[in-house]
Amino acid sequence: MILFPAIDLKDGVCVRLVKGNMENATVYNENPGEQARAFADMGFSWVHVVDLDGAVAGRTKNQDAVDSILWCVGDKAKVQLGGGIRNRTTIDNWLEKGIARVILGTAAVRDPGLVREAARAYPGQVAVGIDARGGKVAIEGWVETSELAAADLAKLFEDAGVAAIIYTDIDRDGVLAGVNWAATIALANAVSIPVIASGGLASMADIERLAQPDAQKLEGAITGRALYDGRIDAKKALARLAALPRG
Repeated sequence: MILFPAIDLKDGVCVRLVKGNMENATVYNENPGEQARAFADMGFSWVHVVDLDGAVAGRTKNQDAVDSILWCVGDKAKVQLGGGIRNRTTIDNWLEKGIARVILGTAAVRDPGLVREAARAYPGQVAVGIDARGGKVAIEGWVETSELAAADLAKLFEDAGVAAIIYTDIDRDGVLAGVNWAATIALANAVSIPVIASGGLASMADIERLAQPDAQKLEGAITGRALYDGRIDAKKALARLAALPRG
């Protein structure tokens, strides 16, 4: 069970949004590389990074910040990156630079063939990001909501070799309301692809909920605001999840 600390990038700095609203951003650290190093030093094995500007623009916008994160964490932690990754060239470039796993969100809806092609070329290094609002998939940096149900999108990639699905309930993101456990666990039960919970992890109670038997099917969860604000104690959370039986 992996706990992924989140670094969301906007204008080159670490921020947290509320329900994906780009106009409602709180700056937590002006040096993304230092933040990533701090997470690695705490014992996190992965860092989850999203280029928020890139997600809206459809192309990488925070390259210098991501480069800094890679340099600062070195081999202490793996980095997974999403936001604005819409073509094979961008996928190739990031994986060659040392990103351990790319996350394809809008591309999974607009160009599912790209996901399959990349997953074949890079086994274990391509994830699908499914961001849902009211159960429907949102794309283009959460600006547009499609008519596609989250589970239906996930099932499209059952045989594609996708490493993971990162499922975000947008209405829970950044508001410390708790993970949408019912929807997340239902998705994990509906597909064979490992699912990572995202959006709403609010307290140590959520860490304990993550440790319960029905949630242990998940690969892990992403934590953002609650970790930055101290509502989640990194040392205690990592120790609790490390103590779980390995499946």
